[in-house]
Amino acid sequence: MAEKQREGVVVTPERRLSEGQLKLIDGVSRDLLQDPGVLSYNERATEIFKAAGATVEDAGDCRRLRIPSALIDKILKTAPCTVVLGARNPDNRLVLDAHEPRVRFGSGAETNVWLEVAFEGCIPSFERLPGSIERLCAAAHLCENLENLDFFIRCVNIRDEAVTEDNKDINKFFHSLNNITKHVQAGLTSLAALDDVLALGEMIAGGKAAFEKNPVLSFITCVIKSPLQLVNDTGEKLIEISKRRAPVVISSCPMAGATAPFDEFGMVAQINAELLAGIALNQLVSPGAPVLYGAVPVRTRLDNLNDMYGAPEFNHYNMDCAQMARFYGLPCYSTAGVGDASVPGIQANTEKLLTLLTVPRAGAQYIHYAFGLLERTNVFCPEQAVLDDAHIGIVKYMLRDPDVREDRREDLLAMMREVMNSDHKTYVYHLPLPTRERVYVRYPLEDEEGGALHAAHLRYREILGLPRDALAPELHKDIRARVPNILPEAPNS
Repeated sequence: MAEKQREGVVVTPERRLSEGQLKLIDGVSRDLLQDPGVLSYNERATEIFKAAGATVEDAGDCRRLRIPSALIDKILKTAPCTVVLGARNPDNRLVLDAHEPRVRFGSGAETNVWLEVAFEGCIPSFERLPGSIERLCAAAHLCENLENLDFFIRCVNIRDEAVTEDNKDINKFFHSLNNITKHVQAGLTSLAALDDVLALGEMIAGGKAAFEKNPVLSFITCVIKSPLQLVNDTGEKLIEISKRRAPVVISSCPMAGATAPFDEFGMVAQINAELLAGIALNQLVSPGAPVLYGAVPVRTRLDNLNDMYGAPEFNHYNMDCAQMARFYGLPCYSTAGVGDASVPGIQANTEKLLTLLTVPRAGAQYIHYAFGLLERTNVFCPEQAVLDDAHIGIVKYMLRDPDVREDRREDLLAMMREVMNSDHKTYVYHLPLPTRERVYVRYPLEDEEGGALHAAHLRYREILGLPRDALAPELHKDIRARVPNILPEAPNS
């Protein structure tokens, strides 16, 4: 019997690109990896690629890597098709299979601004507050109780006075894991913190062997800066994470019109080349290590050059990348649900639903940024996260494949004949019971007086009052004794 995991929703993938177009993009990406190649600012990565057959040339203050197509073929043979992301509650684990388009949704972005919503009567007001450990804990607790959120990527940058580069990583992982039983993922600020973070994960999972089977935490690395530049410090982090075989996302986030071509073909060919280069480094260091194809292509807003998520081209780029990941047999980390608006409202929900109704159809296994983000990825708002949870629930329902099966034939015929032979001639007595099958009854955040935002505010306040599913007291005490630099959840506590 298969081990339990979060269900997500299995879709029939929408194919934007033909097989010929996939092969064409693959070919152009391989051409880019040879000419102009990748500019490497990390000497260890340069030597790893050189030993594997890449040509290395001087390029001023860096080295130029010309990566042959045969090397890409080699690493694609070792990169796993299935990656398991564990969780404190094993029922919340995620099995990301490149050949199964089972879509999950989670949070993301380390925002600097927490948007606090208050109501006077039914009129909302907004206050921009700095991120903190206390607010990160509140976000994790909220996300634990959002039904449609499948994993947690830290969504608040902890900026307390006591937080330093040396202790930031252990605190964002510890306080997230202490408030949520779903999978936790984040970037790594300091390479020096890696071993402490992994020790934390192993203690929570139940030991080193248990962590390998149920990795309760994982990492994101943006090792390639667009266009096609291998970053020094992130290169070091990726090499060390890969050596330890911890799950890792190779993420790239080019901006169309600024750091990548605006053109869909050019954008997807470039980001694909960047991701292949990052996955190559991961697999050359540790063949078979768990890795995700992390495509985060965005648009440049043409009036102010900010990044832009609520645009049609954003959907095209992300759907294409999901197809490229499936073409290679790699689990895909993708993006949907970001609003460019600064406060909750019609614009934010429209921009979010534009992508939430489109990108998941391509079958990416792991969709981040989907809860609570506003003003691109600069602001996290808990009420918006509640709104997003409601909308993603509707999207999951809508994306389900039709339940048309031969084994239901006779039951359906019997029901329809019974209705036709009745006096009332109505199917109202045959509606599926909500306890037996999920049914869309009404908009889930109706509020006659204050509207959906007020209803979301009330739901958030209700969740804040729920008991937290914290680590067991003895484990908590053991972690604090063995792992240094863990700060209290609230100031002066």
